Amino acid sequence: MAEKSGADILVEALCDLGVEIVFGYPGGAVLPIYDALFRSGRIKHILVRHEQAATHAAEGYARSTGKPGVVLVTSGPGATNAVTGITDALMDSIPMVVITGQVPTALIGSDAFQEADTVGITRHCSKHNYLVKDPARLGAVIHEAFHIATSGRPGPVVVDIPKDVQVATARYAKPGPIRHKTYRPQVKADPAQIEQLVDMLAAAERPVLYTGGGIINSGPMASQLLRELVRITGAPVTSTLMGLGAYPASGPQWLGMLGMHGTYEANMAMNQADLVVALGSRFDDRVTGRLDAFSPNSRKVHVDIDRSSINKTVRVDLGIVADVGHALEDMVRIWKARQHPRPDTAEWQRRIAGWRARKSLDFPEDGAAIMPQRAIRALWEATHARDPIITTEVGQHQMWAAQHFGFEKPNTWLTSGGLGTMGYGLPAAIGAQLGNPNALVIDIAGEASIQMNIQELATAKQYRLPVKIFILNNEYMGMVRQWQELTYESRYSESYSDSLPDFVKLGEAYGWKGIRIERPDALESGIAAMLAHDGPVIVDCMVSKLVNCFPMIPSGAAHTDMILQANEVSGTMDDEARALV
Repeated sequence: MAEKSGADILVEALCDLGVEIVFGYPGGAVLPIYDALFRSGRIKHILVRHEQAATHAAEGYARSTGKPGVVLVTSGPGATNAVTGITDALMDSIPMVVITGQVPTALIGSDAFQEADTVGITRHCSKHNYLVKDPARLGAVIHEAFHIATSGRPGPVVVDIPKDVQVATARYAKPGPIRHKTYRPQVKADPAQIEQLVDMLAAAERPVLYTGGGIINSGPMASQLLRELVRITGAPVTSTLMGLGAYPASGPQWLGMLGMHGTYEANMAMNQADLVVALGSRFDDRVTGRLDAFSPNSRKVHVDIDRSSINKTVRVDLGIVADVGHALEDMVRIWKARQHPRPDTAEWQRRIAGWRARKSLDFPEDGAAIMPQRAIRALWEATHARDPIITTEVGQHQMWAAQHFGFEKPNTWLTSGGLGTMGYGLPAAIGAQLGNPNALVIDIAGEASIQMNIQELATAKQYRLPVKIFILNNEYMGMVRQWQELTYESRYSESYSDSLPDFVKLGEAYGWKGIRIERPDALESGIAAMLAHDGPVIVDCMVSKLVNCFPMIPSGAAHTDMILQANEVSGTMDDEARALV
Protein backbone atom coordinates (compact mmCIF):
# COMPACT_ATOMS: atom_id res chain seq x y z
CA MET A 1 0.00 0.00 0.00
CA ALA A 2 1.49 3.31 -1.12
CA GLU A 3 2.11 6.01 1.44
CA LYS A 4 0.25 9.31 1.14
CA SER A 5 0.68 12.71 2.68
CA GLY A 6 -1.36 13.56 5.74
CA ALA A 7 -3.32 16.07 3.65
CA ASP A 8 -4.17 13.40 1.07
CA ILE A 9 -5.14 10.97 3.83
CA LEU A 10 -7.48 13.59 5.26
CA VAL A 11 -9.18 14.22 1.92
CA GLU A 12 -9.51 10.50 1.18
CA ALA A 13 -10.99 9.87 4.63
CA LEU A 14 -13.51 12.68 4.11
CA CYS A 15 -14.49 11.14 0.77
CA ASP A 16 -14.86 7.71 2.37
CA LEU A 17 -17.18 9.30 4.92
CA GLY A 18 -19.41 10.69 2.19
CA VAL A 19 -18.49 14.34 2.68
CA GLU A 20 -19.62 16.42 -0.29
CA ILE A 21 -19.18 19.99 0.96
CA VAL A 22 -16.60 21.69 3.17
CA PHE A 23 -16.97 25.28 4.41
CA GLY A 24 -13.71 27.06 4.98
CA TYR A 25 -11.13 29.76 4.60
CA PRO A 26 -7.48 29.06 3.68
CA GLY A 27 -4.33 30.11 5.49
CA GLY A 28 -0.71 29.12 5.74
CA ALA A 29 -1.20 26.29 8.22
CA VAL A 30 -3.71 24.46 6.00
CA LEU A 31 -2.27 25.06 2.53
CA PRO A 32 -1.24 21.39 2.13
CA ILE A 33 -4.87 20.41 2.73
CA TYR A 34 -6.14 23.01 0.27
CA ASP A 35 -3.69 21.71 -2.31
CA ALA A 36 -4.95 18.17 -1.72
CA LEU A 37 -8.56 19.35 -2.13
CA PHE A 38 -7.60 21.08 -5.38
CA ARG A 39 -5.87 17.98 -6.75
CA SER A 40 -8.66 15.64 -5.67
CA GLY A 41 -11.60 17.63 -7.03
CA ARG A 42 -14.03 15.30 -5.26
CA ILE A 43 -15.23 17.66 -2.52
CA LYS A 44 -16.90 21.01 -3.11
CA HIS A 45 -15.28 23.73 -1.03
CA ILE A 46 -17.33 26.81 -0.11
CA LEU A 47 -15.18 29.88 0.45
CA VAL A 48 -16.81 31.97 3.15
CA ARG A 49 -15.64 35.47 4.09
CA HIS A 50 -15.14 34.79 7.81
CA GLU A 51 -14.44 31.64 9.77
CA GLN A 52 -17.40 32.16 12.11
CA ALA A 53 -19.62 32.11 9.04
CA ALA A 54 -18.06 28.79 8.00
CA THR A 55 -19.21 27.19 11.24
CA HIS A 56 -22.74 28.63 11.02
CA ALA A 57 -23.01 27.56 7.37
CA ALA A 58 -21.97 24.05 8.41
CA GLU A 59 -24.63 24.17 11.14
CA GLY A 60 -27.29 25.22 8.65
CA TYR A 61 -26.23 22.45 6.28
CA ALA A 62 -26.31 19.87 9.09
CA ARG A 63 -29.58 21.00 10.63
CA SER A 64 -31.42 21.02 7.29
CA THR A 65 -30.00 17.78 5.85
CA GLY A 66 -29.25 15.61 8.87
CA LYS A 67 -25.66 15.17 7.62
CA PRO A 68 -22.67 16.40 9.60
CA GLY A 69 -21.28 19.78 8.61
CA VAL A 70 -17.55 20.08 7.91
CA VAL A 71 -15.36 23.14 8.46
CA LEU A 72 -11.75 23.77 7.46
CA VAL A 73 -9.84 26.75 8.88
CA THR A 74 -6.26 27.73 9.49
CA SER A 75 -4.37 28.04 12.77
CA GLY A 76 -4.44 30.92 15.24
CA PRO A 77 -7.11 33.45 14.27
CA GLY A 78 -8.74 30.99 11.90
CA ALA A 79 -9.38 28.61 14.78
CA THR A 80 -10.30 31.28 17.31
CA ASN A 81 -12.76 32.89 14.86
CA ALA A 82 -14.50 29.51 14.67
CA VAL A 83 -14.99 29.20 18.43
CA THR A 84 -18.37 30.99 18.49
CA GLY A 85 -19.83 28.58 15.94
CA ILE A 86 -18.31 25.57 17.69
CA THR A 87 -19.93 26.67 20.96
CA ASP A 88 -23.21 27.32 19.17
CA ALA A 89 -23.18 23.79 17.75
CA LEU A 90 -22.41 22.32 21.16
CA MET A 91 -25.32 24.15 22.81
CA ASP A 92 -27.78 23.17 20.07
CA SER A 93 -26.48 19.60 19.52
CA ILE A 94 -25.46 20.06 15.88
CA PRO A 95 -23.17 17.41 14.32
CA MET A 96 -20.07 19.15 12.97
CA VAL A 97 -16.41 18.33 12.42
CA VAL A 98 -14.04 21.30 12.49
CA ILE A 99 -10.59 20.73 11.01
CA THR A 100 -8.03 23.32 12.08
CA GLY A 101 -4.48 23.83 10.96
CA GLN A 102 -1.72 24.11 13.53
CA VAL A 103 1.90 25.21 13.50
CA PRO A 104 4.48 22.40 13.02
CA THR A 105 4.78 20.09 16.01
CA ALA A 106 8.30 21.28 16.81
CA LEU A 107 7.00 24.83 17.23
CA ILE A 108 3.97 24.06 19.40
CA GLY A 109 4.31 25.98 22.66
CA SER A 110 6.85 28.45 21.30
CA ASP A 111 4.39 31.27 20.51
CA ALA A 112 5.04 30.74 16.82
CA PHE A 113 3.38 32.89 14.18
CA GLN A 114 -0.38 32.24 14.16
CA GLU A 115 -0.13 29.70 16.96
CA ALA A 116 -3.01 29.21 19.38
CA ASP A 117 -3.73 26.41 21.81
CA THR A 118 -6.70 25.21 19.80
CA VAL A 119 -7.18 22.04 21.82
CA GLY A 120 -7.10 23.98 25.06
CA ILE A 121 -9.38 26.73 23.77
CA THR A 122 -11.98 24.31 22.40
CA ARG A 123 -11.85 21.74 25.20
CA HIS A 124 -14.94 23.09 26.90
CA CYS A 125 -16.89 24.16 23.83
CA SER A 126 -16.60 20.99 21.76
CA LYS A 127 -17.91 17.49 22.29
CA HIS A 128 -14.37 16.17 21.80
CA ASN A 129 -11.12 17.36 20.26
CA TYR A 130 -7.85 15.97 18.97
CA LEU A 131 -4.31 17.13 18.28
CA VAL A 132 -2.95 14.70 15.68
CA LYS A 133 0.85 14.39 15.80
CA ASP A 134 1.25 11.24 13.71
CA PRO A 135 0.05 11.02 10.07
CA ALA A 136 -0.45 7.26 10.53
CA ARG A 137 -3.26 8.05 13.02
CA LEU A 138 -4.92 10.75 10.97
CA GLY A 139 -7.30 8.58 8.96
CA ALA A 140 -8.57 6.71 12.01
CA VAL A 141 -8.97 9.95 13.97
CA ILE A 142 -11.09 11.52 11.22
CA HIS A 143 -13.40 8.51 11.10
CA GLU A 144 -13.65 8.48 14.88
CA ALA A 145 -14.36 12.23 14.92
CA PHE A 146 -17.36 11.77 12.62
CA HIS A 147 -18.59 8.87 14.73
CA ILE A 148 -18.49 10.98 17.89
CA ALA A 149 -20.02 14.04 16.20
CA THR A 150 -23.00 12.11 14.86
CA SER A 151 -23.72 9.45 17.50
CA GLY A 152 -25.38 9.90 20.85
CA ARG A 153 -26.13 13.55 21.47
CA PRO A 154 -24.71 15.20 18.31
CA GLY A 155 -22.13 17.93 18.64
CA PRO A 156 -18.97 19.53 17.26
CA VAL A 157 -15.64 17.70 17.20
CA VAL A 158 -12.38 19.57 16.56
CA VAL A 159 -9.39 17.98 14.84
CA ASP A 160 -6.21 20.08 15.08
CA ILE A 161 -3.55 19.05 12.53
CA PRO A 162 0.00 20.49 12.61
CA LYS A 163 1.39 21.51 9.24
CA ASP A 164 4.23 18.98 9.28
CA VAL A 165 1.70 16.17 9.86
CA GLN A 166 -0.15 17.31 6.74
CA VAL A 167 3.08 16.97 4.73
CA ALA A 168 4.48 13.78 6.28
CA THR A 169 3.48 10.46 4.72
CA ALA A 170 1.83 7.30 6.00
CA ARG A 171 -0.41 4.50 4.82
CA TYR A 172 -4.18 4.80 4.93
CA ALA A 173 -6.87 2.15 4.83
CA LYS A 174 -10.55 2.83 5.39
CA PRO A 175 -11.36 1.50 8.85
CA GLY A 176 -14.30 -0.70 9.64
CA PRO A 177 -17.19 0.25 11.91
CA ILE A 178 -16.04 2.51 14.71
CA ARG A 179 -16.34 1.21 18.26
CA HIS A 180 -14.86 3.71 20.64
CA LYS A 181 -13.30 2.28 23.79
CA THR A 182 -15.36 4.38 26.17
CA TYR A 183 -17.93 6.35 24.18
CA ARG A 184 -20.88 4.04 23.63
CA PRO A 185 -24.10 6.03 23.95
CA GLN A 186 -27.19 4.14 25.02
CA VAL A 187 -29.59 4.26 22.09
CA LYS A 188 -32.29 1.82 23.23
CA ALA A 189 -34.26 2.40 26.40
CA ASP A 190 -34.79 -0.08 29.19
CA PRO A 191 -38.05 -1.82 28.13
CA ALA A 192 -39.37 -1.81 31.68
CA GLN A 193 -38.98 1.97 31.85
CA ILE A 194 -40.86 2.44 28.59
CA GLU A 195 -43.65 0.24 29.90
CA GLN A 196 -43.77 2.36 33.06
CA LEU A 197 -43.93 5.54 30.95
CA VAL A 198 -46.79 4.15 28.85
CA ASP A 199 -48.72 3.24 32.00
CA MET A 200 -48.18 6.74 33.40
CA LEU A 201 -49.38 8.30 30.15
CA ALA A 202 -52.46 6.08 30.02
CA ALA A 203 -53.39 7.01 33.60
CA ALA A 204 -52.77 10.76 33.29
CA GLU A 205 -55.70 13.17 33.30
CA ARG A 206 -53.71 16.26 32.32
CA PRO A 207 -50.70 15.10 30.27
CA VAL A 208 -48.37 17.33 28.24
CA LEU A 209 -45.71 16.19 25.77
CA TYR A 210 -42.82 18.64 26.10
CA THR A 211 -40.73 18.16 22.95
CA GLY A 212 -37.35 19.53 21.90
CA GLY A 213 -34.61 19.55 19.33
CA GLY A 214 -33.66 15.99 20.14
CA ILE A 215 -36.64 14.82 18.10
CA ILE A 216 -35.35 16.77 15.09
CA ASN A 217 -31.85 15.35 15.59
CA SER A 218 -33.18 11.81 15.80
CA GLY A 219 -34.36 11.98 12.18
CA PRO A 220 -37.63 12.33 10.24
CA MET A 221 -39.04 9.06 11.59
CA ALA A 222 -38.99 10.46 15.14
CA SER A 223 -41.30 13.27 14.08
CA GLN A 224 -43.65 10.79 12.44
CA LEU A 225 -43.67 8.67 15.58
CA LEU A 226 -44.41 11.74 17.71
CA ARG A 227 -47.42 12.49 15.53
CA GLU A 228 -48.63 8.92 15.88
CA LEU A 229 -48.19 9.02 19.65
CA VAL A 230 -50.26 12.20 19.81
CA ARG A 231 -52.95 10.61 17.64
CA ILE A 232 -53.36 7.52 19.79
CA THR A 233 -53.02 9.22 23.19
CA GLY A 234 -54.65 12.60 22.51
CA ALA A 235 -51.96 14.29 24.59
CA PRO A 236 -51.34 17.98 23.81
CA VAL A 237 -47.90 18.95 22.51
CA THR A 238 -45.68 21.91 23.20
CA SER A 239 -42.14 22.52 22.00
CA THR A 240 -38.95 24.37 22.75
CA LEU A 241 -37.57 26.87 20.27
CA MET A 242 -35.32 24.17 18.80
CA GLY A 243 -38.09 21.60 18.46
CA LEU A 244 -40.45 23.58 16.23
CA GLY A 245 -41.61 21.53 13.25
CA ALA A 246 -41.42 18.15 14.97
CA TYR A 247 -45.20 18.38 15.40
CA PRO A 248 -47.16 20.43 12.84
CA ALA A 249 -48.35 23.88 13.93
CA SER A 250 -51.69 23.07 12.27
CA GLY A 251 -52.11 19.91 14.37
CA PRO A 252 -55.16 19.70 16.64
CA GLN A 253 -53.11 19.11 19.80
CA TRP A 254 -50.54 21.84 19.17
CA LEU A 255 -50.16 24.26 22.07
CA GLY A 256 -47.47 26.40 20.50
CA MET A 257 -43.98 27.09 21.79
CA LEU A 258 -43.52 27.28 25.55
CA GLY A 259 -41.21 29.31 27.74
CA MET A 260 -40.21 32.95 27.94
CA HIS A 261 -41.94 33.98 24.71
CA GLY A 262 -44.26 30.98 24.45
CA THR A 263 -48.03 30.96 24.25
CA TYR A 264 -50.30 31.37 27.24
CA GLU A 265 -51.88 27.98 26.64
CA ALA A 266 -48.53 26.17 26.44
CA ASN A 267 -47.19 27.69 29.64
CA MET A 268 -50.43 27.27 31.57
CA ALA A 269 -50.77 23.66 30.43
CA MET A 270 -47.23 22.94 31.63
CA ASN A 271 -48.01 24.63 34.94
CA GLN A 272 -51.27 22.73 35.51
CA ALA A 273 -50.31 19.33 34.06
CA ASP A 274 -50.32 16.19 36.16
CA LEU A 275 -47.79 14.50 33.84
CA VAL A 276 -45.02 16.15 31.84
CA VAL A 277 -43.19 13.92 29.36
CA ALA A 278 -39.99 15.62 28.18
CA LEU A 279 -38.90 14.16 24.85
CA GLY A 280 -35.50 15.26 23.59
CA SER A 281 -35.61 18.52 25.57
CA ARG A 282 -33.43 19.65 28.44
CA PHE A 283 -35.43 21.92 30.80
CA ASP A 284 -33.57 25.04 29.69
CA ASP A 285 -33.94 28.11 31.91
CA ARG A 286 -35.82 29.93 29.12
CA VAL A 287 -38.40 27.14 29.33
CA THR A 288 -38.72 26.59 33.05
CA GLY A 289 -38.77 30.13 34.39
CA ARG A 290 -38.50 30.10 38.19
CA LEU A 291 -37.64 26.52 39.05
CA ASP A 292 -39.58 26.25 42.31
CA ALA A 293 -42.74 27.27 40.45
CA PHE A 294 -42.21 25.10 37.37
CA SER A 295 -45.05 22.59 36.89
CA PRO A 296 -45.31 22.10 40.66
CA ASN A 297 -47.96 19.37 40.76
CA SER A 298 -46.88 17.12 37.93
CA ARG A 299 -45.01 13.88 37.71
CA LYS A 300 -42.14 14.29 35.29
CA VAL A 301 -40.53 11.91 32.83
CA HIS A 302 -37.38 12.82 30.92
CA VAL A 303 -36.30 10.91 27.80
CA ASP A 304 -32.87 12.02 26.59
CA ILE A 305 -29.83 10.41 25.02
CA ASP A 306 -27.54 12.57 27.15
CA ARG A 307 -27.40 10.95 30.56
CA SER A 308 -25.99 14.12 32.11
CA SER A 309 -29.10 16.11 31.14
CA ILE A 310 -31.39 14.02 33.32
CA ASN A 311 -31.91 15.56 36.77
CA LYS A 312 -29.40 18.29 35.95
CA THR A 313 -31.93 21.13 36.22
CA VAL A 314 -35.29 19.63 37.18
CA ARG A 315 -35.71 16.53 39.32
CA VAL A 316 -37.82 13.95 37.49
CA ASP A 317 -39.77 10.92 38.60
CA LEU A 318 -38.56 8.76 35.73
CA GLY A 319 -35.38 9.32 33.73
CA ILE A 320 -34.94 7.30 30.55
CA VAL A 321 -31.61 7.34 28.73
CA ALA A 322 -32.25 6.63 25.06
CA ASP A 323 -32.41 8.08 21.60
CA VAL A 324 -35.82 9.72 21.60
CA GLY A 325 -36.72 8.23 18.21
CA HIS A 326 -36.21 4.70 19.49
CA ALA A 327 -38.09 5.56 22.69
CA LEU A 328 -41.05 6.90 20.70
CA GLU A 329 -41.06 3.76 18.56
CA ASP A 330 -41.22 1.60 21.67
CA MET A 331 -43.91 3.79 23.27
CA VAL A 332 -46.17 3.54 20.23
CA ARG A 333 -45.60 -0.21 19.89
CA ILE A 334 -46.30 -0.96 23.56
CA TRP A 335 -49.36 1.32 23.67
CA LYS A 336 -50.88 -0.47 20.69
CA ALA A 337 -49.88 -3.92 21.92
CA ARG A 338 -51.68 -3.28 25.19
CA GLN A 339 -54.66 -1.93 23.27
CA HIS A 340 -54.91 1.11 25.49
CA PRO A 341 -57.98 3.19 24.62
CA ARG A 342 -57.44 6.85 23.92
CA PRO A 343 -57.72 8.48 27.39
CA ASP A 344 -60.67 10.71 28.14
CA THR A 345 -59.05 14.12 28.47
CA ALA A 346 -62.16 16.12 27.61
CA GLU A 347 -61.98 18.22 30.77
CA TRP A 348 -58.28 18.90 30.17
CA GLN A 349 -59.00 19.93 26.59
CA ARG A 350 -61.75 22.29 27.78
CA ARG A 351 -59.30 24.00 30.11
CA ILE A 352 -56.78 24.31 27.30
CA ALA A 353 -59.47 25.77 25.04
CA GLY A 354 -60.12 28.40 27.69
CA TRP A 355 -56.45 29.37 27.74
CA ARG A 356 -56.37 29.44 23.94
CA ALA A 357 -59.31 31.85 24.02
CA ARG A 358 -56.99 34.46 25.50
CA LYS A 359 -55.38 34.61 22.01
CA SER A 360 -52.02 35.44 23.48
CA LEU A 361 -50.38 35.90 20.08
CA ASP A 362 -52.80 38.60 19.00
CA PHE A 363 -51.31 42.04 18.61
CA PRO A 364 -52.59 45.58 18.06
CA GLU A 365 -52.55 46.80 14.46
CA ASP A 366 -51.10 50.14 13.43
CA GLY A 367 -52.47 51.36 10.14
CA ALA A 368 -49.63 53.83 9.67
CA ALA A 369 -46.75 51.41 10.26
CA ILE A 370 -46.01 47.76 9.56
CA MET A 371 -46.36 45.64 12.68
CA PRO A 372 -43.53 43.08 12.75
CA GLN A 373 -45.93 40.27 13.65
CA ARG A 374 -48.04 41.17 10.62
CA ALA A 375 -44.94 41.06 8.42
CA ILE A 376 -44.12 37.53 9.62
CA ARG A 377 -47.68 36.35 9.07
CA ALA A 378 -47.71 37.87 5.58
CA LEU A 379 -44.45 36.07 4.81
CA TRP A 380 -45.94 32.80 6.05
CA GLU A 381 -49.11 33.26 4.01
CA ALA A 382 -47.06 33.83 0.86
CA THR A 383 -44.63 30.96 1.32
CA HIS A 384 -46.00 28.15 3.52
CA ALA A 385 -47.28 26.13 0.57
CA ARG A 386 -43.67 25.79 -0.60
CA ASP A 387 -42.41 24.40 2.75
CA PRO A 388 -39.61 26.97 3.02
CA ILE A 389 -36.54 26.57 5.17
CA ILE A 390 -36.43 29.48 7.60
CA THR A 391 -33.29 30.65 9.34
CA THR A 392 -33.07 33.56 11.73
CA GLU A 393 -30.62 35.85 13.35
CA VAL A 394 -31.17 36.46 17.09
CA GLY A 395 -33.48 38.96 18.74
CA GLN A 396 -37.10 40.05 18.62
CA HIS A 397 -37.45 39.00 14.98
CA GLN A 398 -36.37 35.47 15.98
CA MET A 399 -39.12 35.21 18.59
CA TRP A 400 -41.75 36.71 16.28
CA ALA A 401 -40.78 34.17 13.63
CA ALA A 402 -41.09 31.33 16.16
CA GLN A 403 -44.50 32.60 17.26
CA HIS A 404 -46.11 33.55 13.96
CA PHE A 405 -44.53 31.37 11.26
CA GLY A 406 -46.23 27.98 11.52
CA PHE A 407 -43.80 25.11 10.97
CA GLU A 408 -45.23 21.86 9.67
CA LYS A 409 -42.12 19.75 9.12
CA PRO A 410 -38.81 19.05 10.86
CA ASN A 411 -35.53 20.48 9.54
CA THR A 412 -37.22 23.64 8.21
CA TRP A 413 -36.53 25.90 11.21
CA LEU A 414 -32.87 26.77 11.77
CA THR A 415 -32.02 29.13 14.60
CA SER A 416 -29.46 29.67 17.34
CA GLY A 417 -31.16 28.59 20.54
CA GLY A 418 -28.77 27.83 23.38
CA LEU A 419 -26.05 30.38 22.63
CA GLY A 420 -28.27 32.99 20.97
CA THR A 421 -25.68 33.99 18.38
CA MET A 422 -26.30 37.15 16.40
CA GLY A 423 -25.03 36.67 12.85
CA TYR A 424 -26.13 33.04 12.64
CA GLY A 425 -28.94 33.36 10.10
CA LEU A 426 -27.29 34.39 6.83
CA PRO A 427 -24.48 31.82 6.82
CA ALA A 428 -26.91 29.17 8.09
CA ALA A 429 -29.17 29.99 5.15
CA ILE A 430 -26.22 29.59 2.80
CA GLY A 431 -25.46 26.16 4.26
CA ALA A 432 -29.11 25.14 4.06
CA GLN A 433 -29.38 26.29 0.45
CA LEU A 434 -26.31 24.28 -0.52
CA GLY A 435 -27.75 21.22 1.18
CA ASN A 436 -31.21 21.78 -0.34
CA PRO A 437 -30.60 23.45 -3.72
CA ASN A 438 -34.26 23.37 -4.79
CA ALA A 439 -35.69 24.72 -1.53
CA LEU A 440 -36.88 28.22 -0.79
CA VAL A 441 -34.53 29.44 1.96
CA ILE A 442 -35.32 32.66 3.83
CA ASP A 443 -33.30 34.32 6.58
CA ILE A 444 -35.60 36.35 8.83
CA ALA A 445 -33.28 39.00 10.26
CA GLY A 446 -33.01 42.15 12.29
CA GLU A 447 -31.11 45.19 11.07
CA ALA A 448 -28.57 44.81 13.90
CA SER A 449 -28.02 41.04 13.74
CA ILE A 450 -27.68 40.88 9.97
CA GLN A 451 -24.62 43.11 10.13
CA MET A 452 -22.72 40.58 12.23
CA ASN A 453 -21.96 38.46 9.14
CA ILE A 454 -23.14 40.74 6.35
CA GLN A 455 -19.99 39.94 4.36
CA GLU A 456 -21.50 36.56 3.50
CA LEU A 457 -23.64 38.30 0.88
CA ALA A 458 -20.56 37.75 -1.28
CA THR A 459 -20.52 34.02 -0.60
CA ALA A 460 -24.12 33.61 -1.71
CA LYS A 461 -23.40 35.61 -4.84
CA GLN A 462 -20.26 33.66 -5.70
CA TYR A 463 -22.05 30.32 -5.56
CA ARG A 464 -25.26 31.60 -7.19
CA LEU A 465 -27.43 30.79 -4.20
CA PRO A 466 -30.97 32.25 -4.34
CA VAL A 467 -31.12 32.97 -0.61
CA LYS A 468 -33.68 35.54 0.54
CA ILE A 469 -33.12 37.86 3.51
CA PHE A 470 -36.18 39.46 5.12
CA ILE A 471 -35.10 42.18 7.53
CA LEU A 472 -37.50 43.47 10.18
CA ASN A 473 -35.92 46.90 10.52
CA ASN A 474 -36.99 48.78 13.65
CA GLU A 475 -33.70 50.70 13.96
CA TYR A 476 -33.09 49.21 17.41
CA MET A 477 -31.39 46.19 18.89
CA GLY A 478 -34.95 45.26 19.64
CA MET A 479 -34.63 42.66 22.38
CA VAL A 480 -32.02 44.74 24.21
CA ARG A 481 -34.27 47.79 23.96
CA GLN A 482 -37.27 45.78 25.19
CA TRP A 483 -35.39 44.64 28.29
CA GLN A 484 -34.17 48.17 28.90
CA GLU A 485 -37.76 49.40 28.73
CA LEU A 486 -39.05 46.74 31.12
CA THR A 487 -36.18 46.58 33.60
CA TYR A 488 -34.19 49.81 33.28
CA GLU A 489 -36.96 52.43 33.09
CA SER A 490 -36.51 52.93 29.32
CA ARG A 491 -32.88 54.00 29.59
CA TYR A 492 -31.93 52.91 26.07
CA SER A 493 -28.20 52.65 26.57
CA GLU A 494 -26.52 51.91 23.22
CA SER A 495 -29.45 49.94 21.83
CA TYR A 496 -30.41 52.28 18.99
CA SER A 497 -29.06 51.16 15.63
CA ASP A 498 -27.47 54.37 14.39
CA SER A 499 -25.70 54.96 11.06
CA LEU A 500 -27.47 52.07 9.40
CA PRO A 501 -26.50 51.22 5.84
CA ASP A 502 -28.95 51.48 3.00
CA PHE A 503 -29.63 47.75 2.81
CA VAL A 504 -31.04 48.01 -0.70
CA LYS A 505 -27.91 49.69 -2.03
CA LEU A 506 -25.71 47.39 0.03
CA GLY A 507 -27.40 44.34 -1.46
CA GLU A 508 -27.03 45.78 -4.94
CA ALA A 509 -23.32 46.43 -4.29
CA TYR A 510 -22.93 42.69 -3.65
CA GLY A 511 -24.98 41.78 -6.72
CA TRP A 512 -28.21 41.04 -4.87
CA LYS A 513 -31.63 42.42 -5.65
CA GLY A 514 -32.71 44.96 -3.03
CA ILE A 515 -36.33 45.74 -2.05
CA ARG A 516 -37.60 48.17 0.56
CA ILE A 517 -41.09 47.89 2.11
CA GLU A 518 -42.21 50.95 4.04
CA ARG A 519 -46.03 50.82 4.24
CA PRO A 520 -48.55 48.17 5.27
CA ASP A 521 -50.23 48.32 1.86
CA ALA A 522 -46.91 47.46 0.18
CA LEU A 523 -46.20 44.37 2.29
CA GLU A 524 -47.89 41.79 0.08
CA SER A 525 -46.47 43.14 -3.19
CA GLY A 526 -42.98 43.47 -1.71
CA ILE A 527 -42.95 39.84 -0.59
CA ALA A 528 -44.27 38.77 -3.99
CA ALA A 529 -41.44 40.66 -5.71
CA MET A 530 -38.92 38.94 -3.43
CA LEU A 531 -40.28 35.50 -4.32
CA ALA A 532 -40.51 36.26 -8.03
CA HIS A 533 -36.77 36.93 -8.33
CA ASP A 534 -34.75 33.77 -9.04
CA GLY A 535 -31.56 35.05 -7.40
CA PRO A 536 -30.60 36.34 -3.96
CA VAL A 537 -32.81 39.12 -2.56
CA ILE A 538 -32.48 41.33 0.49
CA VAL A 539 -35.70 42.94 1.73
CA ASP A 540 -35.57 45.91 4.09
CA CYS A 541 -38.99 45.87 5.76
CA MET A 542 -39.42 48.99 7.89
CA VAL A 543 -41.52 48.03 10.92
CA SER A 544 -42.94 49.87 13.90
CA LYS A 545 -39.98 50.88 16.06
CA LEU A 546 -41.07 50.38 19.66
CA VAL A 547 -43.14 47.19 19.48
CA ASN A 548 -42.33 44.66 22.17
CA CYS A 549 -42.34 40.89 21.81
CA PHE A 550 -45.18 39.41 23.86
CA PRO A 551 -46.19 37.12 25.49
CA MET A 552 -43.21 37.25 27.82
CA ILE A 553 -42.24 35.74 31.14
CA PRO A 554 -39.95 38.18 32.96
CA SER A 555 -36.62 36.76 34.02
CA GLY A 556 -36.97 34.93 37.31
CA ALA A 557 -40.77 34.83 37.15
CA ALA A 558 -43.07 31.80 37.01
CA HIS A 559 -45.08 30.49 34.06
CA THR A 560 -48.20 31.96 35.57
CA ASP A 561 -46.62 35.43 35.61
CA MET A 562 -46.75 36.10 31.89
CA ILE A 563 -47.04 39.53 30.35
CA LEU A 564 -49.51 39.08 27.50
CA GLN A 565 -49.43 42.62 26.16
CA ALA A 566 -48.40 45.98 27.56
CA ASN A 567 -50.01 46.46 31.00
CA GLU A 568 -51.75 43.06 30.75
CA VAL A 569 -50.52 40.22 32.92
CA SER A 570 -51.78 36.67 33.10
CA GLY A 571 -51.98 36.16 36.83
CA THR A 572 -50.98 37.41 40.23
CA MET A 573 -47.35 38.39 39.94
CA ASP A 574 -44.96 38.58 42.85
CA ASP A 575 -43.36 41.93 43.70
CA GLU A 576 -40.11 41.16 41.89
CA ALA A 577 -41.83 40.15 38.67
CA ARG A 578 -44.26 43.06 38.83
CA ALA A 579 -41.33 45.47 39.14
CA LEU A 580 -40.20 44.33 35.69
CA VAL A 581 -43.44 45.25 33.97
